[in-house]
Amino acid sequence: MYGDIGMWLFSLMVLLLALLVSYYYPRFRGFMGEFWIQKELKKLPKGYSIFHNLLIFDQNTTYQIDHIVVSKYGIFVIEMKNYYGLITGGEYSSHWHQHLGKHVYSFMNPIHQNYGHIKALENVLHRSEKDFFSIVCFSNQAKLKVSCKNCFVTQTDFIRDIILKQQNTQIIEDDQIEEIISLLKNAAITDKKIKKEHIQNIRKKIRIQEELVQKNICPKCGSKLVTRNGRYGSFVACSNYPKCRYTK
Repeated sequence: MYGDIGMWLFSLMVLLLALLVSYYYPRFRGFMGEFWIQKELKKLPKGYSIFHNLLIFDQNTTYQIDHIVVSKYGIFVIEMKNYYGLITGGEYSSHWHQHLGKHVYSFMNPIHQNYGHIKALENVLHRSEKDFFSIVCFSNQAKLKVSCKNCFVTQTDFIRDIILKQQNTQIIEDDQIEEIISLLKNAAITDKKIKKEHIQNIRKKIRIQEELVQKNICPKCGSKLVTRNGRYGSFVACSNYPKCRYTK
């Protein structure tokens, strides 16, 4: 009898431990990802100003930007993704894919996401698009098979090299750097209530998209979703292709 109770308690503890790991592991990976990228950016030489986790407001929308590096060689806008495994995608695809063994998971194209950040920063800083560099950074555990001509997709270890390689051409005047830094500081939202609303709005948007997909409706254009066969197996895509490139 006591042996059965002991086994039951042991099984319960294993189950609780598994639940705790599944809940906290993504948060732990996110924390470590931010830790390593901040450590790499700190190695940049004098003349590079760094902003982390900046929340700004533009045209009735809030944007949370992971990292911004300001220099006379350009403004580097960085979107950090803590995915691992094989990452595949294209510059103009609506979604990219994470391959973990036989399982494939989709996520929104981070290039598009970062482009939205850059457009917001253009308005806030009163700068043109040519002053910005888009960088999507993954953890070192990710293997990247991504095609992109107009931005950079890299791993944490190489992000500093990408930034320093742009030192050949100065595109922002020295006397404008302090103005850009001042505008960023003034634009930063620190109100906890607004930050909470931003997170709630993102979750609401994701929930609405998931509900549409479950109804076999494209969340991007409203057309019917169909199953197609691709290089890495079957996937769900918009029937309005190529006008709409949504995939799941």
